[in-house]
Amino acid sequence: MDQIKAKIRDIADFPTEGISFKDITPLLKDPEMLNAAVDALIQPFKQSEISAVVGMEARGFIFGSLAATSLGVGFVPLRKPGKLPHDVETIDYELEYGKNCLEIHTDAIQKGERVLVVDDVLATGGTAKASCELIEKLGGKVVACSFVIELDDLNGRQKLDDYSIHSLVNY
Repeated sequence: MDQIKAKIRDIADFPTEGISFKDITPLLKDPEMLNAAVDALIQPFKQSEISAVVGMEARGFIFGSLAATSLGVGFVPLRKPGKLPHDVETIDYELEYGKNCLEIHTDAIQKGERVLVVDDVLATGGTAKASCELIEKLGGKVVACSFVIELDDLNGRQKLDDYSIHSLVNY
């Protein structure tokens, strides 16, 4: 994990002063380390009979689709409102700085499907928790949530007490 962590750079004062943004661009650019990260994201779940991977817009699409391909299952995108062209199920949720919304096609998850949720960062946990609730609303079973980065000081893990959490690197 140290090699993966070495490919994540800090950008000071982004998006606002006092924030140290964790930039995954160098990790994405290195094919060997990107493959290692995807392998590490799914390793604990290879024997879990995962039937779909869900990723949240936008960086969750990158890691989620690669994880789905590696597991040999389909990928389901969770999008911001108005981006999906078919019938959708919607969830509104609170963030530390306001409100947000996610949507999923109503036929994207079948009842009883075993789902792995994948995203780049676990911060406050609001988006991940809403994602799990949306999957369950459609009848899916969240097997686990897997993240490249976990920001420990923001306590996102606490919002996901009902789920198995796997993170590659912690800050």
